[in-house]
Amino acid sequence: MDFGFILINALVLACIYGTLAIGISITWSSVGLINLSYGFIFAASGYGAWLCAQYISTFGAVVLMAGILTGALMGLLVCALAFIPIHDKPSFTVRGMIATLAINLIGTQTLMWYFGPRAKSLPEIFGSWKIHLGHIVLTADKIGNIVASIVVVTLVLQWMRSSRRGLEIRAMMMNPHAAAIVGIGVRSTGFYVMAITGGLAGLAAVLLSQTYYISPFGGLTPMIKGVSIALCGGLGSVRGAAIAAVLLGLNEAITSVALGGQYVLITQFAFIILILLVRPRGIAGILDKAREA
Repeated sequence: MDFGFILINALVLACIYGTLAIGISITWSSVGLINLSYGFIFAASGYGAWLCAQYISTFGAVVLMAGILTGALMGLLVCALAFIPIHDKPSFTVRGMIATLAINLIGTQTLMWYFGPRAKSLPEIFGSWKIHLGHIVLTADKIGNIVASIVVVTLVLQWMRSSRRGLEIRAMMMNPHAAAIVGIGVRSTGFYVMAITGGLAGLAAVLLSQTYYISPFGGLTPMIKGVSIALCGGLGSVRGAAIAAVLLGLNEAITSVALGGQYVLITQFAFIILILLVRPRGIAGILDKAREA
């Protein structure tokens, strides 16, 4: 078993799926929404990047930005349809899950109707070069995926620590009721949150498309894995999501080599169940008692 190959693949998967999981955790902890429309956002972002490559430019940075911007726009759409109308209604968490799931189903069917069932492929946005480190071969897409994920997530977290709007989002994550009392607008903050997390989903879509094709239902498995990582890490914890992403990425890489790709979800959910049995709140999760009240 090539442990170097496994570690590199685990790191790549952790960066991509961890990006999704961090977005899910930020959305939950700030606006109290478990967004189940990420499958649609993910697929739509891939198609947005594909349209850019077809009609505007095949330059890697342009294609990557097209996917991120498409994800941000889809996030704003979900916010307008599934958050703004019902955020102050009773049982918002359940209603939000149902609304975002409905958007996911309608959105993926719309993509199927418009683009057809045939999968699309993106150009190699990071080039085709390679680096040899002993017996380990680092391809451009793997290095690009790792660097792009880390850079973008770091920039987002730094913006949340330094900008006024970012501090408002962090205040919402700490205590949404107290944030509303001191004058932080829940609706305006929600738009920022959904745009940022949608952009993270768009980034993950373009990066994963360097390995897999784009299809209308191609976002379903990444959404399941992103939600699983967020739950395993603890909803509301960015640090927990990052740790869980590394652990589950390592699990997926080992399972794919040792047993085969068809067993990945089985071992992944068994691993998640084991973690939640030992630590029900997740690896570093927090229980938002204010929101539960």
